[in-house]
Amino acid sequence: MLEPNVIRLPTPFLPSVSAPASYDAHRGARTPIIIDNGSTTLRFGFATSGSPRTAPNIVSKFKERKQGRQLLLFGDAVDAENGARSQAKTPWEGDVLLNFDAMEHALDYSFIHLGIDTETLEHPVLMTERLASPLHSRALTSELLFELYSAPSLTYAVDAPMSFYQNNGARPADGLIVSFNTASTSVIPMLDGKGLMGQAKRIPWGSQQSSEYLLKLIQLKYPTFTTRVTTAHTAWMLQTFCEVSPDYLALLRRLRDPTQLRAVERVIQFPFTLPTVEERTEEELSRIAERRREQGKKLQELAAKARSEKLLQKENLLHHLTIVKEKKGEVGKREWQSTLEAEGFDDDAALEQTIKKLDGDLKRVRKKEVEGDEEIFQEEPSFPLVDTPDAELDEEGLKEKRKQKLMKAGFDARARARREKEKEREEREADEKKEGDERERDLTAWAQKLRREQESIMNRIKERNRRKIALMDRKSAASQARMKNIASLAADDRMPKKRRKNNGEDTFGADDADWAIYRKINTAAVSSDEEDDLVQLQAIENKLLSHDPTFSAEQTHAALTSQRSALISSYRPQYEDGDVEGLARVHLSTERWRVSEAWFSPTMAGVDSAGLGEVIQNVLSTFNMADRGRLVNQIFLTGAPSQLPGLSERVHNAVRPILPPEMPLKIVRAANPSIDAWRGMAAFAQTPEFSRAGVTRAEYDEWGGERVRRWWGGNWNASVAD
Repeated sequence: MLEPNVIRLPTPFLPSVSAPASYDAHRGARTPIIIDNGSTTLRFGFATSGSPRTAPNIVSKFKERKQGRQLLLFGDAVDAENGARSQAKTPWEGDVLLNFDAMEHALDYSFIHLGIDTETLEHPVLMTERLASPLHSRALTSELLFELYSAPSLTYAVDAPMSFYQNNGARPADGLIVSFNTASTSVIPMLDGKGLMGQAKRIPWGSQQSSEYLLKLIQLKYPTFTTRVTTAHTAWMLQTFCEVSPDYLALLRRLRDPTQLRAVERVIQFPFTLPTVEERTEEELSRIAERRREQGKKLQELAAKARSEKLLQKENLLHHLTIVKEKKGEVGKREWQSTLEAEGFDDDAALEQTIKKLDGDLKRVRKKEVEGDEEIFQEEPSFPLVDTPDAELDEEGLKEKRKQKLMKAGFDARARARREKEKEREEREADEKKEGDERERDLTAWAQKLRREQESIMNRIKERNRRKIALMDRKSAASQARMKNIASLAADDRMPKKRRKNNGEDTFGADDADWAIYRKINTAAVSSDEEDDLVQLQAIENKLLSHDPTFSAEQTHAALTSQRSALISSYRPQYEDGDVEGLARVHLSTERWRVSEAWFSPTMAGVDSAGLGEVIQNVLSTFNMADRGRLVNQIFLTGAPSQLPGLSERVHNAVRPILPPEMPLKIVRAANPSIDAWRGMAAFAQTPEFSRAGVTRAEYDEWGGERVRRWWGGNWNASVAD
C-alpha cells in the first residue's frame, strides 16, 4: 500500500498500429495538408479534419537481432523494439531543423497514414517552422517537398501566431504571444492580427532544457540511485508535478520549515525487485554454521603458521644482521663497505635502520602474544649450550647453540614484554583507583572535567577538518601557506650555494622537527595526533556513559557528527540499506518550482540569457504607450509548458510592475495549447488568403528554396517575395 504522496512511474505500453486513412474523400480535391512539425510531436492531417493525427517525431534505423533484418522505425514503433531508442534521432537539433533524412521519413510517415497513393503530391502544404528559422533549413525542406514529392505549393507558418489566430476566432486581434516550445521560448507581438517578427525575441530555454535540468538535479541529489533515471522520466515529472511559483524567494523562505517541506513533496516510486530469501531448516543452518566454524579454525591455524614462519625469518635475519654489525670493528673500511654492498646496504645508516625496524617489529609481535596469551607462569627453560665456548662444540653443536641463543633471546624478550605489560597494568589500576576516588568524592566536578576534555578534543578535531576544507580552496590562507612551504622545500635555501657547489652535506632531517614540514603539506595523511585524539575521546565518552547519568549516546562525537538537520532529513529522507522499496524512491520538493523558475532566471541553470520577464519588458519597450496597452491587454500563453500551474500569475507579477497602474493587464492561455496551432493552420488554409501566402512550384524553380512570401503568420527576412 503506497503512501498518499507516493506515485508510481506510469507503466509503458506497446503502441497500437493505426491503419492509413481513406484517401477517397480527398482524391482530386486539392485539400491542403497541414503539418505541425514539432520537435517532440508530429501533427498532420487534411485541413478539413477536426483534429490531427499525431506521432512522436523520432526515427530509428535498427537491426533486428533474431533475423538480422534492418528495420526503419518511426514514432511509437521506436519504443516497441528494445535497443531502438538508443539509436533514435529527430529532425531537430535543438531549435534548428538539420537532420533531413529523419525529416524525409517523417513526411513519408505522414503521407502514408493520410492514405495518399498517387505518384506525386497533389495537395498544397502548410507547414510550421521556427521563429527566425535559418535559410539553409528552409531551403532543404522546400527541396524535399518540391523535388521529392512534387508539391504544387508550400507555405511556411510560425506556430505561435496560428495558435493565437485559432483562439481569437480566426479574426485580427492584438496581443503579446509567449510561446513555450521544446527548445526555446518566443515572445511575438501581434498588432491588427499581424505578427511583428522583426520585434520578436527568443530565449534558449524550453521544456527539453527543463527536463535535462531536472535530471541533473536528481542525479546531484541521488548520486548512487539504484535505478537509471532518463529524460523521458523527468519530462513526465515536469508535466505532472512541476509548478511555477508567483514569488520563488518567498516560497523558499516558507519551505525552510521542515514540516512545510514534507507537506509539498512528491515521491516517485521507481520499479524495484525484492531480494529472494532462501528459507532453510534448523538442521541446514546448524550444518552451515558448523562448516563455517571449521573453515574459520583452519584459516586461523594457517594464519598462525604463516605468522610463526614469518616471525622465525625475521628473528634469523635480525640475528644475522647483528653478527654482521659486530664485525665492523674487526675489518678495514674498504672491506666493511664491500660487506655492506654484499648485504644490500648503501651505508651504516641503512643497516642500522633495518636492524631497528626488525627489532621493533619483533617487540610488537611478542607484546601481542603476551596480551593474547594469559598463561600461568612457566619455569624458565634451560639453554645449556649458550655459555659453552665454540671451541668445545662440533658443527652440530654450533647449530644447536645458535638455535638456543635465538630461543633464549625470544624468551627474554617475551619476559621483558610481560614485565612491561604488568607495569602498565599496575599504573593503569593506580590511575583508575585515583580517578574512582575523585569520582566518589564529587561526581559533578569529575563529570564536568571530563566534559571539558571531551569538548577540547572535539574542537581540535573540528579545527583539523576546517583546515582540510580550507586547503581544498587554493585561495585560502591555509592553502597559500602550504604552497609557501612547498616552495621553500623546492628552493632548498637551508644550505649556502657555496657549500652546495662543494658537495657539502645536507643536514636536513638530522633534527626530528625537520620532518614536521611534511605533515603540513601532506593533507591526505591521517596524523598520529588525530588517531590519539580519537582514542582518547572514545575512552572519555565511555567513562561518561558508564558513570554520568546526564550524559547520553546522542552527546557522543560519533552521534554529533552523523546527526542530520531536520531540514536536510526532510529534503532527502534516509532509508535503511535493506529497504529496497525506499531506496528506489525520488523525493521532489523544491525541485518542483526550481525547474520552472529557470524560465524566468536561466542563469540559475547555467544558461547565459535574460529571463522571460526581462525579455517581455524589452519587447514592450520598443512600442509607444498606446500600442503597449493594446499588447498587454492580451498576453497569450501557448505551448505545452503553458499549462504549468501558476504560470499565468507569475507572468502577471513580472509584467505588472513595468506598466502604469491604470493600464489593464490580461493573461490568457490557449484553450488547447498542444493542437491549437494545427487547428489555426487548418482554419487559415480554408480562407482565400491562403492561396496568396504560399510559394508555387514555378516560383520555387525561379527563386530557389529560401524565398517565401510576406504574410502575417510567417517569418520575414531578406528573401521575401511580396
